[in-house]
Amino acid sequence: MLRILITVCFALVTTTAQAEIDIKQVTSPGGINAWVVEEPAIPFIALEIRFRGSSSLDLPGKRGATNLMAALLEEGSGDMNAQEFQTALEALAASFSFRALDDTLSISARFLTENKAEALALLRQALIEPRFDQDALDRVRPQVLSGIASDAKDPNSIASAAFDAAAFGDHPYGSAIDGTVESVSALTQQDMFDAHRNALTRDRLFVSVVGDTTADAVGAILDDLLGDLPAEGPVLPDDVAFGLEGGVTVIEYDTPQAVALFGQAGLKRDDEDFFAAFVMNHVLGAGGFESRLMTEVREKRGLTYGIGTYLVPKFHAEMLLGSVASSNATIAEAIEVIRGEWARMANEGLSAEELEVAKTYLTGEYPLRFDGNAEIAKIMVGMQMVGLPPEYVVDRNDFVNAVTLEDVNRVAAELLQPEALHFVVVGKPEGLESTQ
Repeated sequence: MLRILITVCFALVTTTAQAEIDIKQVTSPGGINAWVVEEPAIPFIALEIRFRGSSSLDLPGKRGATNLMAALLEEGSGDMNAQEFQTALEALAASFSFRALDDTLSISARFLTENKAEALALLRQALIEPRFDQDALDRVRPQVLSGIASDAKDPNSIASAAFDAAAFGDHPYGSAIDGTVESVSALTQQDMFDAHRNALTRDRLFVSVVGDTTADAVGAILDDLLGDLPAEGPVLPDDVAFGLEGGVTVIEYDTPQAVALFGQAGLKRDDEDFFAAFVMNHVLGAGGFESRLMTEVREKRGLTYGIGTYLVPKFHAEMLLGSVASSNATIAEAIEVIRGEWARMANEGLSAEELEVAKTYLTGEYPLRFDGNAEIAKIMVGMQMVGLPPEYVVDRNDFVNAVTLEDVNRVAAELLQPEALHFVVVGKPEGLESTQ
């Protein structure tokens, strides 16, 4: 068992508090790894489980199967039907959450120490012995279909779906994880068992535990909780290149305010220039009211209430994305300003003052993320998934501070491509037409 002692300092307005995070890496006799933080001050435990693959493993013609399967994991298992399962969960004052994303199936559990054995037994039952009863399937499926129907009328969802389809085509990233009305309507009970078998496997498993327990205790329960899952899953999808060229796609939709999703190719999370890009993006569009795009598009011109950009390093593709909403009469001007700021950042880079302000903010807000057992557990399991070591929480701010003006401006020039920036606009924009 490897122990990493980490001290995180929380800088407040007038005082400074310190909290020690002692990350212990444990491996069960069956070979299941977990990160554990022992925190006995509150009789409460947060457990985070992640499986890599998730909706990207949907079988051909079964789009939405993993998403629907995840929604059914709390709808009965073992010898309990859905109502009996929920009654047992409520009696324990515990909460379970199951969520499918593009690349990750997420399971979150919260329970009191005094109910640990019973809560873990109930969670194991949900993960290992799901029932996928037909009545539960018939009850939950309409909820998913309702969400699909709602997305079909939502401008932001329309823009996102069109952007993804154009950027990634037949790759799983090119379609919504919810599936379509046709694919979800056709899913069967057997499809749920198949999706469960493919998504919950030990070879793509990541676990973190924070709270009133010990590393030795966690090591002892891992095999019982997760050891009966299949050892290996199907082959993951291939990596895919961002496939959109620069330009504009207009999707006509009757709405007084147009929305736009825009983006270009990004860079991998383990790229040596990631932190320089991270700092640069904060100044460009991720820094809220301090960002250049917010200043130019909202503050100076009043073209939007909000605009932002974000680095998106998925497991199989990388993007730099942004979003904005503006009236149909002004969205074309907003796009022109965004392109101009993209080019200005690429050509001129940051100033020394902008760099220092960004570093101060990014290093100051980072410790505040470690706010409670549940948040720490989420951070730790996320670190595991992208291959970061435990000591990253100590070194992270050093990586930010190590970014030089030369670094960030070189990366801005290399990464930002104004001519490659593509906008998907949903609405009735004036003076704006599709370029392709």
